[in-house]
Amino acid sequence: MITLTLLTTALLFGGMVLYSFGFAAFLFAALPPEIAGPTIRRAFPHFYLFVIATSALAAAFAWPLDLWLSFGLAAITLTTVPTRQILMPAINRATDQGAKARFKGLHGLSVAITLVHIGLAGWVLSQIPALAG
Repeated sequence: MITLTLLTTALLFGGMVLYSFGFAAFLFAALPPEIAGPTIRRAFPHFYLFVIATSALAAAFAWPLDLWLSFGLAAITLTTVPTRQILMPAINRATDQGAKARFKGLHGLSVAITLVHIGLAGWVLSQIPALAG
């Protein structure tokens, strides 16, 4: 169970880091804004589904090993759902309406949530070796 917890949490951590700092940055560097924006908008729902599924699976694997680690991973799952279902559509509406200040605030919130998720997944990863004894 330790190996499954480690692998799924590493996948979660790596996927979030790659998407946030690699894929999104690459799109805006490689494509014109009028193409990059709609492309990233189409990709985000899939990113959030990846985070929800992977963090839930990692939480389930961690459950028999350590409740705190499992709760940390479950917190990622539970906070990603409203981020995907409420915050992401609000960001899209702000973009569509040209509400730049609102977009900036909402986007900043989504970035902060993702950074907390990355930090929490990193913390869980750092704790897994101690479970091996």
